[in-house]
Amino acid sequence: MSQVIQEVADRIREQSAFVDILMREVGGVIVGQKYMIERLLIGLLTGGHVLLEGVPGLAKTLSVKCLSDATRLQFQRLQFTPDLLPADLIGTMIYDQKSGEFYPKKGPIFSNLILADEINRAPAKVQSALLESMQEKQVTIGGQTFPLPQPFLVLATQNPIEQEGTYPLPEAQVDRFMLKIKVTYPSKEEERQIMDRMGDDDEYVIRPVIGPEELTAARSVIREIYVDPKVRDYVIDIVFATRSPEDYGIKDLKDLIQYGASPRASIYLLRAARAHAFLRRRGYVTPEDIKSIGMDVLRHRVIVTYEAEAEEITPEDVVRKIFDQVEVP
Repeated sequence: MSQVIQEVADRIREQSAFVDILMREVGGVIVGQKYMIERLLIGLLTGGHVLLEGVPGLAKTLSVKCLSDATRLQFQRLQFTPDLLPADLIGTMIYDQKSGEFYPKKGPIFSNLILADEINRAPAKVQSALLESMQEKQVTIGGQTFPLPQPFLVLATQNPIEQEGTYPLPEAQVDRFMLKIKVTYPSKEEERQIMDRMGDDDEYVIRPVIGPEELTAARSVIREIYVDPKVRDYVIDIVFATRSPEDYGIKDLKDLIQYGASPRASIYLLRAARAHAFLRRRGYVTPEDIKSIGMDVLRHRVIVTYEAEAEEITPEDVVRKIFDQVEVP
């Protein structure tokens, strides 16, 4: 087994050569926010959609744009607004007067990377149209189904404080996102760097360092990263503890959790942990990988009760306690 892991580790070192270059290219524009950039990269490496939540001005949109510039992938930015229609997203059927027939006019969703900016400003019909593309990697236009180009990834942003004119995302759609990242303010030193850099007129041009072929090769290696059965059981224990915390000796959480994480959480937690190990050039997953990525996978999948909200207990508090209490292999 150790020989197999070593062979995978050798392939990882070969296929991950672009990671440091990509981080350096993006870092030429984005100051700090290494955590966010790394999570976006994990989404890109696993094909998992990512939801970024943070107040305006924290470089959420700019980070996604920089990541797309560092890849040779087709990119589309969609500004979600209350008057957006499904046809604006997926396309529509156009009538040709000469032939007397309808033909499909594909919308901007037919790209590799989709930036859904302020996704919670779009109405339910648009969210439903996006739902099919995120899960089935296809869209339906006029009764015809069209596959989306591969790779396909939705990177969405939303503002948590401005509620006027927003529509809460349906739970089914939130669950489609592999990761939900809370973007925080930069440190004092980082903000000084941002201020100094943005005052300079010189614009940094990001070079594309990875294309579809390199991305496919990296994804192939990630799927081969070894996961010990005990680590797999640890993932299951974490997810089941969100549903039945009393079975794991966490009785005080029983009345605070309304709904636990879905089976999709187990799948995404394992995928994301493998990508986390890949970024650290390891051919195997450790419990630390699960802990590092666990909050981003679970925070939007654990629904707390009204009692928890009254006590100002957040899903993050619940997930943190579960990781503290569940035995590590």
